[in-house]
Amino acid sequence: MKNKDDKIIYVGKAISLKNRVRQYFRKNNKTARIEKMVSLIDHFEYIVTDNEAEALILECNLIKKNRPRFNVLLKDDKSYPYIKVTLNEEYPSVYITRRLKKDGSKYFGPYANPGSSKEMVDFIKSKFKIRQCRNFKQNRRVCLNYHIGRCLGPCANDVSKEEYRKEIDKIMMILERKNRWCKKRTRKRNEVPSRKSKL
Repeated sequence: MKNKDDKIIYVGKAISLKNRVRQYFRKNNKTARIEKMVSLIDHFEYIVTDNEAEALILECNLIKKNRPRFNVLLKDDKSYPYIKVTLNEEYPSVYITRRLKKDGSKYFGPYANPGSSKEMVDFIKSKFKIRQCRNFKQNRRVCLNYHIGRCLGPCANDVSKEEYRKEIDKIMMILERKNRWCKKRTRKRNEVPSRKSKL
């Protein structure tokens, strides 16, 4: 959303732009912040993305770059969480991160709801016996997870790289299917991009 000086005052995302924009102009109990924002809107610009993940990343980048007046979230250094699988390690681990690095790892996300990424990682750790320690070293004293049967014990050399990788491959399959399902579910149909929409 832009004001009459063509300055960005708000960045948002929606599966249905028509429905989302209509909400701002309804005569309902809007907050003072929204009322003020609506009074300043002169025109809209929008970008069509292929899926929800692209929309989340684009929204995040635009907010950080332009710091719109009426965007409360994502102005700081925080970003949406990803699930990271450290494929660059001999015995990979799975955890949540907010930083993308070109380090040979595989990233899944972003997750708009941080709670859903945590639920997924908790599910993975409960079903698959992969290591949960962040500072992994071989030939070290085993942790509690090993003793209670929740880790295969790569630190104690109790599992081969091949057997451990089979567990990681199963996890990757689950995460990739989840990503494909999300993209298919949110893919827009028959949309034509437009640069500007005047009020």
